[in-house]
Amino acid sequence: MLTQKKIMVCAFSGVLLLALLIWILRIVPLENKHRVIPAILLGEAVDYNQDIRPIVNNKCIACHGGVKKSGGFSLLFEEEALAVNESGERAIVPGNTRKSELLRRIKHHDPEFRMPLESDPLSGEEIELFTRWINQGAKWDDHWAYKPPKQQEIPDIQSPWIINEIDRFVLDKMGQKGLQPNPLSDRYSLIRRLSFDLTGLPPELEKVQEFLSDTSENAYEKLVDHYLASPAYGERWAAMWMDLARYADSKGYEADRPRNIWKYRDWLIHAFNDNMPFDRFVTEQLAGDLMPDPTDEQYIATAFHRNTMNNDEGGTDNEEFRTAAILDRVNTTWTILQGTTMECVQCHSHPYDPIRHEDYYRSLAFFNQTADADIPSEAPVLINFESEEDIERLTKIQSWVSDSMAAEQGPGEQYFTDLIRLGEPKLHPHYFEQIDKGIPIKGTATFKVDPLIPSRTRALPFAGEDRLMFKVRASDSGGNISFRLDSINGREVGNWEVRSKTKTRFNEETKKDESYAIMEVLSIPITPTEGKHDLYLVYEGSEEEITCTFEWVLLHHSLPGNEKPGYKEVERTFYELYNTEADKETTPVMVSLPERYQRETRLFERGSWMVPGDRVSAGVPEIWNAFDDQYPADRLGFSRWLFSPANPLTARVMVNRLWEQLFGRGLVPSLEDFGSQGSAPTHPELLDWLALRFMEDMNWDIKRLLKELVMSASYRQSSHFREELVQIDPLNEWLARGPRLRLTAEQIRDQALAVSGLLSEKMYGPSVMPDQPEGIWQVVYSGEKWQTSKGEDKYRRAMYTFWRRTSPYPSIIAFDAPSREFCLPERIPTNTPLQALVTLNDPVYLEASLALARRVLKETSWNEEQRLSLMYSLAVRRGVSQEKLADLKSLYEQTKIYFENQPQAVCQLIGEEDESLATYTVVANAVMNLDEFLMKS
Repeated sequence: MLTQKKIMVCAFSGVLLLALLIWILRIVPLENKHRVIPAILLGEAVDYNQDIRPIVNNKCIACHGGVKKSGGFSLLFEEEALAVNESGERAIVPGNTRKSELLRRIKHHDPEFRMPLESDPLSGEEIELFTRWINQGAKWDDHWAYKPPKQQEIPDIQSPWIINEIDRFVLDKMGQKGLQPNPLSDRYSLIRRLSFDLTGLPPELEKVQEFLSDTSENAYEKLVDHYLASPAYGERWAAMWMDLARYADSKGYEADRPRNIWKYRDWLIHAFNDNMPFDRFVTEQLAGDLMPDPTDEQYIATAFHRNTMNNDEGGTDNEEFRTAAILDRVNTTWTILQGTTMECVQCHSHPYDPIRHEDYYRSLAFFNQTADADIPSEAPVLINFESEEDIERLTKIQSWVSDSMAAEQGPGEQYFTDLIRLGEPKLHPHYFEQIDKGIPIKGTATFKVDPLIPSRTRALPFAGEDRLMFKVRASDSGGNISFRLDSINGREVGNWEVRSKTKTRFNEETKKDESYAIMEVLSIPITPTEGKHDLYLVYEGSEEEITCTFEWVLLHHSLPGNEKPGYKEVERTFYELYNTEADKETTPVMVSLPERYQRETRLFERGSWMVPGDRVSAGVPEIWNAFDDQYPADRLGFSRWLFSPANPLTARVMVNRLWEQLFGRGLVPSLEDFGSQGSAPTHPELLDWLALRFMEDMNWDIKRLLKELVMSASYRQSSHFREELVQIDPLNEWLARGPRLRLTAEQIRDQALAVSGLLSEKMYGPSVMPDQPEGIWQVVYSGEKWQTSKGEDKYRRAMYTFWRRTSPYPSIIAFDAPSREFCLPERIPTNTPLQALVTLNDPVYLEASLALARRVLKETSWNEEQRLSLMYSLAVRRGVSQEKLADLKSLYEQTKIYFENQPQAVCQLIGEEDESLATYTVVANAVMNLDEFLMKS
């Protein structure tokens, strides 16, 4: 038996143990600032991303985030959230709820102190989550998208429905949601779906028949391989990328003048058809000019970022709109390659994601060292020498330099080839100041020098060049322009005797020939100079009022071999090529500035380019994989960083984009935003598994990835919508049915031309102008007009249509295509009456209906039912049901009666007196407006 003394000792021991436990539970600081609390007392573990981040983003971040930090407290970064705020308190003390000011404020009874201010208080459940989270150590976690993909275990699930591993992930998720998949689609629907997805065109009739009769096990796989190998494949996927690249045939803004950049579109088509690996595909677009010994194609690829807009309006500040273009390049790159809303960081730190204000400008530093500027010429451009004479001239110069360099030191053959074909680094007018009555005035499209106005450029880096080239127009001849260093009266390094070059044109009003001055490229010898100097252009020696208007100035080295016979002839050929640039095919490209010409990059206070702040160097947000010394601090290094195995987003974003193109909805529905405010992935394990497959097993092979996606049962299943899905899965998030989507704007038009027999198979080349209604183009400041193309050009695929930003092709815009002033990550489909008006009345669709009617009427021995059946089959690539045939026959008979009673309407519709043709044209037009014609299902 226990004695009373023993009982007392036991009780006292129990009290001591309880006191010890209470002491442990109280705030005992540890080195890592977390507390040790028995897990049994803390309840179920709280997940920061799943439980806490949604509350923070919805209720707290507006006042305590990247834009606003009330009380000096921000929940955007862990170190800021745990720091002492302006009150001297720490809002969050891990493991200590009593000292965590955040809990006191969210529980406060007084609305003047309770958080969130001027809003509903947090619910009891939300407060409990915060309390448990802090008790458990306030463990922070990065957003899922900022952590590299991890190897995923393929679900061990068995079903005869499964075809490949994708289906195991999809079926496993369906099982969790209580869903069952649809059976595989019928072959008619499947071949049409596949053909549109891989080529953007309806399947060939012969291919439909071949697929229907092929009973082999790999019949579908052979079909997939056929469409992946089709030239139309490159056109279909290039059209998708053109939205991302904001491709257009005009410059944008008010004047919106034409831009010659179609060679970039050709490059895209070739790249997709050649199955260029995605890492190389992106790298050449971001930094093709920085590749070792870049080819013409690699230069043309960089036109990706020359698709930014140019403002040719008079009086605009070139530097302002150059900066606008650089900002757009930053936003576009992060949007389409990282699914990140980097534009949110231009003015302040990101409101919701751990990206700091300076991170934006560290990204901008990658793009800030290119030679292009907001100038009408769009320099630098790659000049394409196509004539035999020009190629012979260029070869002659290259051979001369190559032979001469064997005996001399200096710039080599590539230097002079680039000088001719790219002409950089030019000094454009915004580098110059015109000194008018002692006041420096910046140049715009040109700068001038006359007897009263000298011009200068500051801190020009000389590197021993012995020639100065410039493009100039003189209003008359006489006097000279002296090139001087550091002041108007400084040391003269060169001198040009002013002369005017003129041409003659016939004046329709005066009926006389008139001469006018033109721009000319000239080069003069200068005294070789080293170091940075201000360069002054000073007019001297004539009392005439002569104005010299300069477009650009360029320091360069002279051709080698000036002691050799024939030098003067080669030198003359060199400058002749410069003066024929206006007659050549050119493409705007990216060219990196030489190191001595490079700009410093500063962040903009509140996002304003007019208020530069601290200087920054090239880099990326810390939340991503490190940008360290293994990467050069330029666009090429940035691209390599993007494709580092440690980068968490590049593969995910591209996999998600391709998935969305096929299924109509991404695994992450917000294609443009993988951040904490974007949509969570519906199938996170599948997304990571595919991302790693794309990177590691497929080596960024797009065709291989597409094949794996379209081979799956998930893709091949029927799109039939079952009643039970109305409540459970109306948006098809869980993929319990196949994709049923409206075709894109381009596909609808291309299909109408294809089934009617009008579609041209011609590929590549300049943009074309098919029929469009009158009065669409109201072009200011130029005589540009919509000139309808002739012959087969008017029937080319829609992707070749001339794309003017301020007035895009109307029928394409009606079906949700963008203006392409900026990058568009995803088209948002709409359903409007205007779309029906287009397909019923647009000249292209009426002409396609007429052509389809002619095609059907060629079968002279057939009756109406046979012809109507043929028309339906040609349009939708399958046989017609008796019910639909009866409807078509009824429409045919009603239309026939109408034309019998209104004979004048026949000619009004088709332009000729053929009642039968007019009747079938109306029916064809109706068929082309059927839901099954406009949809992919």
